[in-house]
Amino acid sequence: QANVINLKTFLSAVRLAHQGTDTGVLPLSPLVPAKNSDVEKPKTKMIITSRRDYPLTKSFPFSLEHLQTSYCKLARIDTRVLCLKKLRKLDLSHNHIKQLPPTLGDLVCLQELDLHDNHLEAFSGALCSSGLQKSLQLLDLSQNQIQALPIEFCQLRGLVQLRLDDNALLRLPCRIGQLSRLRFLSAARNKLPFLPSDFRRLCLENLDLFGNPFEQPNPLVPNIQLKIPLTLLECAARATVNHRIPYGSHLLPSHLCKDLEVAKTCRCGSACLSSFIQITVTMNLHHVAHTVVLVDNMGGTEAPILCYFCSLDCYSQFLDRHLQSNG
Repeated sequence: QANVINLKTFLSAVRLAHQGTDTGVLPLSPLVPAKNSDVEKPKTKMIITSRRDYPLTKSFPFSLEHLQTSYCKLARIDTRVLCLKKLRKLDLSHNHIKQLPPTLGDLVCLQELDLHDNHLEAFSGALCSSGLQKSLQLLDLSQNQIQALPIEFCQLRGLVQLRLDDNALLRLPCRIGQLSRLRFLSAARNKLPFLPSDFRRLCLENLDLFGNPFEQPNPLVPNIQLKIPLTLLECAARATVNHRIPYGSHLLPSHLCKDLEVAKTCRCGSACLSSFIQITVTMNLHHVAHTVVLVDNMGGTEAPILCYFCSLDCYSQFLDRHLQSNG
């Protein structure tokens, strides 16, 4: 915001000095310190809430830390936004975004990402393996069209608050218990029939699962996928997980590595891969959350959760205890 005349005079003096003019005749005025009002501070926050205010030709300030562009009818994320490396909070709610670019993961300072009320059908595994792993603390994916989240989703270990309401989710990530910092989880009004077994490992302050079509658990009707005798692959996989034997894509095919990463855990603590017995049992959600929003209009705070057994022996032991407690 410098004075235009003084600026022109200064540039003229620089040009003359460059040409070798005597410094005594240069047209320089006395140096006057700039006032605070003359110095433009870097802009760190910008809020745009209508399409007509959205900048089409002007760039976003690179100093931005908080950007909100809501109700702008955006069909995709502007590539200019992906260059704002200082962004900590990005609000793209109430738009028409269908896909997220993988370069969104390059915003390594991003702590809060609000994408609610868009047209998303997926959240890519590439984003979960990006710089967002450590930085992202709040993620709002509510009011979209997501049916499932990728296996890699649970690599977002920094998440504290996760909102998934009003989607079409048929399941939650099987390794959701790895989100050890998660304290606020909301997945109301989805299509969840049950919760993954790893759900037991969560330690939440607030949980909302209202309006999901949870199935009635029946431990007496198991889904038996047990193969007797166990295949060599199953034996090797169980041993690898149980004894924590190091592995990786340099030793095993990538699909086997992924299978090992989502191995199921029996009630006895042993691992099982593709040979198991599966049932659903009832869990009181207060076991994993301090505050629980009622699951239904009947005042319930219980939900069905998957349970796995590595052998007939483990399942029969559980069945004996179950029948005794209900006898």
